[in-house]
Amino acid sequence: MTVKNEEELLTAVEIDAEDGPEDAVAAEEPDVATGGPPDRPAGPVRRVLHGAARFWVAITLVVLLAITGGVTAWLYFNQYKPDQATGTAAADTALSAAKDGTVALLSYSPETLDEDFTNAKTHLTGDFLNYYNQFTEQIVTPAATKKSVQTSAAIVNAAVAELNPESAVVLVFLNQTTTSTENPDGSFSTSAVKVGLTRVNDDWLISSFDPV
Repeated sequence: MTVKNEEELLTAVEIDAEDGPEDAVAAEEPDVATGGPPDRPAGPVRRVLHGAARFWVAITLVVLLAITGGVTAWLYFNQYKPDQATGTAAADTALSAAKDGTVALLSYSPETLDEDFTNAKTHLTGDFLNYYNQFTEQIVTPAATKKSVQTSAAIVNAAVAELNPESAVVLVFLNQTTTSTENPDGSFSTSAVKVGLTRVNDDWLISSFDPV
């Protein structure tokens, strides 16, 4: 081989050496996308995601409404309703029931005994109602019929002593006038009675009647 051929060969090797690595690196490097946001999910996938989001929002609203409703019910039955059953309006109702019932119990006339007793019974309940039935049949009716006993009561004052959602106690002060064939001019008396009340179907009825 001549010197000239050796120089040409060396030059060719150098050129191949310079070009080879860069071409290899360029061939091995993958194409990389540049710029721009990633592709959005395809249509069906996007609809599924949106549907799931709406589903969980609906579930959350239902849970919140249930919690709110439960809290409201708890407040009503544990705070508002007991207060309503023992508030001023309830006290006034119990007071009126005690006064009306007392007058009905202690007012009767021989001419209207059955009507008077029937009216009185509408104000009573429980064992006291049973006692009143027996008392009027065995004692009041014979005395009123035989001696023409007539009595009337008038409330002087009354006050609520105890008030609970289902029971109450009212102190009643009253005047009572009684006439009979033995005492046509009549007798006058004052007394105080402790009236026990029980709530029955939203009505206050007398369940005890004790002189003080």
